[in-house]
Amino acid sequence: MLEAQRISILFGQRTVLNEASFGLETGEIIALLGPNGAGKTTLIRALNRTLPVAHGEIRLDGKRLAELSRREIAKRIAVVAQENETKFPVTVLEFVLSGRFVHGGAFGWESESDIEIARRSLCDCDLSEFADRFMNELSGGERQRVVLARALATGANILLLDEPTANLDLAHQALMFRLVRERCREKGASAIVITHDLNLAAEFADRVLLLSGGRVLTAGPPAEVLTVENISSVFAVDVLLDENPVTGNVRVTGLF
Repeated sequence: MLEAQRISILFGQRTVLNEASFGLETGEIIALLGPNGAGKTTLIRALNRTLPVAHGEIRLDGKRLAELSRREIAKRIAVVAQENETKFPVTVLEFVLSGRFVHGGAFGWESESDIEIARRSLCDCDLSEFADRFMNELSGGERQRVVLARALATGANILLLDEPTANLDLAHQALMFRLVRERCREKGASAIVITHDLNLAAEFADRVLLLSGGRVLTAGPPAEVLTVENISSVFAVDVLLDENPVTGNVRVTGLF
């Protein structure tokens, strides 16, 4: 379980996240929603200790995150970030294999098991034929899928995904969310996903955290959070809500 207890984060004298509290349960998917500048990416970066917390604390399975080593955190939390450019030539397989370093020996050499796990992750992300391609030869959407494959290859039981579908076509958006959901429901993992797509959040998330101005405005099941009042207040747009005729989940249509 990952738990944030009244955490605040400062950039200089400016508070960018203000007393945010929530818990991520085993097998759960939480969608982080909110306008640009609401504090979503800041929260994700704090949850794997990339950013320091000014006030409050984060606990991972009951232990203070600040007291855990980077290796301990990397074994249990994997991140799919927005920025995935590589600065030097590396093949897709090598990049995904780098996610196994926390399980390696003293010299970091990969085992046959590591290679098998990496290739399986590539297959899951529809990337088997890309194994020998260089990362800098891929499109933005292809790189994004490789970053997800690396996160899956780590074996971490908590996934933090920052707009993972931003560069993906519709088919691969569905693939990515399906992989995350399967990992959570079949292997006891958990995930926090930042997305601007309210309908994707409604379909795949167990709970939604709605952020505004650095605060958690409200949290709960998608149907309770995605109301006309909340969406209009946070995003300053008029919307129509109805029911998805296939899944029965709430569906959001913007009125422009």
